[in-house]
Amino acid sequence: MSEKMQTRMNIENLSLWYDKKQALIDVSMPVYDKKVTAIIGPSGCGKSTLLRCLNRMNDIINKCRVDGKIIFDGKDVNTKNADVVELRKKVGMVFQKPNPFPKTIWENIAYAPKIHGIKNKKKLDGIVEKCLKDAFLWEEVHDRLDLSAMGLSGGQQQRLCIARALSIEPEVILMDEPCSALDPIATAKIEDLIRILVKEYTVVIVTHNMQQAARVSDYTAYMYLGKLIEFGKTKQIFENPKEELTENYITGRFG
Repeated sequence: MSEKMQTRMNIENLSLWYDKKQALIDVSMPVYDKKVTAIIGPSGCGKSTLLRCLNRMNDIINKCRVDGKIIFDGKDVNTKNADVVELRKKVGMVFQKPNPFPKTIWENIAYAPKIHGIKNKKKLDGIVEKCLKDAFLWEEVHDRLDLSAMGLSGGQQQRLCIARALSIEPEVILMDEPCSALDPIATAKIEDLIRILVKEYTVVIVTHNMQQAARVSDYTAYMYLGKLIEFGKTKQIFENPKEELTENYITGRFG
């Protein structure tokens, strides 16, 4: 019995240039609802560039030009009249290095809800508690919410950043190599967290670590030199890739 997949985002013929250098070449793939999609490939192949297209983070880069569509909620996010603020509220981002604000743990989580108009302290307390619980961090920090987030360990800071991303109730969470700066124990906690988050959210993760992609993702996209070489179920990509380039990368022949 094949499961019916619902597409949360659809990438259609997406190309991107940084000035004259083309970084993405005609990429088309779905992002399935409440699944983890991993984007893998050697350094400089366009993984992070593709991820940043999904919430238009490339907009802040000078001389960046995008062609093609990303359909989300029935609309193309690349049109001139697309509401980028609303897009980034629905499509949250967790970066490679933990980047907590130099504020208290409480303020890190309450910051975005406050900007979006929630002023009631009790309501904000509830959001902070829920997000920290969802990020498996509440038990470790609940008695020091008024202390600086900068005092947390690297792994705790990254889970705090995930909690912060959850605070505005996104539908999609983008993760750009979220474990690359972490030790194996902290990495395992983030991976466990991803598998739980995907019950409620759609997750797209860029990773250099193929074992990690195999462990946490449902679908995998393999990229090479700005092109999407292969997309499919993770098990199929790792055990029976259709493309020779994919097989060479998976088996460690290059990359």
